[in-house]
Amino acid sequence: MSKDYFAARQKKLISLLKRSGAEALLVTSETNVTYLTGFYGDSSYLLIGKDQTVLTSDTRYTIQIEEQCPGLDVYIRKSTESMTAALEKVLKKTDLGSVGFESHIITCELLESLHGLTPALQWNPLSNLVEDLRMVKDASEIEETRKAVQQAQKGYGVLRALLTEEMTELQAAHELEHAMRRFGARQAAFDPIVAAGERAALPHAMPSEKRIGESPFLLVDWGAMTQKGYRSDLTRMIVHGRPTSKLEKIYNTVLKAQCAAIEAIRPGATCKKVDQVARKVIDQAGFGKYFTHGLGHGIGLDIHEGPRLGGNSTTELKPGMIITVEPGIYLSDWGGVRIEDDILVTRDGHEVLTSVPKEFESAML
Repeated sequence: MSKDYFAARQKKLISLLKRSGAEALLVTSETNVTYLTGFYGDSSYLLIGKDQTVLTSDTRYTIQIEEQCPGLDVYIRKSTESMTAALEKVLKKTDLGSVGFESHIITCELLESLHGLTPALQWNPLSNLVEDLRMVKDASEIEETRKAVQQAQKGYGVLRALLTEEMTELQAAHELEHAMRRFGARQAAFDPIVAAGERAALPHAMPSEKRIGESPFLLVDWGAMTQKGYRSDLTRMIVHGRPTSKLEKIYNTVLKAQCAAIEAIRPGATCKKVDQVARKVIDQAGFGKYFTHGLGHGIGLDIHEGPRLGGNSTTELKPGMIITVEPGIYLSDWGGVRIEDDILVTRDGHEVLTSVPKEFESAML
């Protein structure tokens, strides 16, 4: 990933800071530090403002920082030096009068420590500044997401080829993650969800020792994380028994809802409106009360990030946003069906990044 991308992100953040009234921002979220610098370590804070950008880290990461973000101003604290003591030294080298902090991230304990560092310094609570920037992906992030999608799809192909009725949900989840790693993923984007039959009614089911052959269908929700930390998120159904008319009806209802919502994705459309498009299809089919979650969410360095596709989200979609579209119907005494794809908002509409077939016939094993 080019150094220019990180410089552009930092410049955008500094522009947002000007409007907030703070001269700089102390970034304590590890994910946000990665986004702004390219550094993938932990326990490191970034002080960023118009006249200074300083990463405070420790001796474990001296070489890594040189490799991942050459040229960045760095303060490396000693093993006997606390983070707050290190920050005090960094701040005293500046002439800052006000610094923002990530109020949605920072702990009360750390905030109290910060207030005691330099009494004359004003600390301003600022929420989600970096997260708001992260909603719109640049070209390098879109490329990484495409890679995460390909790694996930190749892994899923291996899983389908390996599935047997004797395999448990847990074994299937392990095979899937192993396959994605073989295709270059750092790890799974999240713990894969593999749920058979009635357990598919749990939207976030944890894989169990239930055998695949005990039920006629299987829900698989999975994704890959690239070496640079970007993630994909997909869901497909696998039918390995004789399909019932009920399963086919529910499946095709979910698929129709998903396709309608995807078609509604374009710049300027609100997240609420896209959610309503899918919900209307499911309502009209008589399953409205069984669609129990929002339609989707942004993906990137986190598996769940902005924007959120839901009934109360007025956020307008913009080119560069990458979102999931994942309607579902869940019946507690029967099971559940969910279909999910990753969608890039483009200048004139959208692009479906995922390509695993999803017609009902393609679900047959």
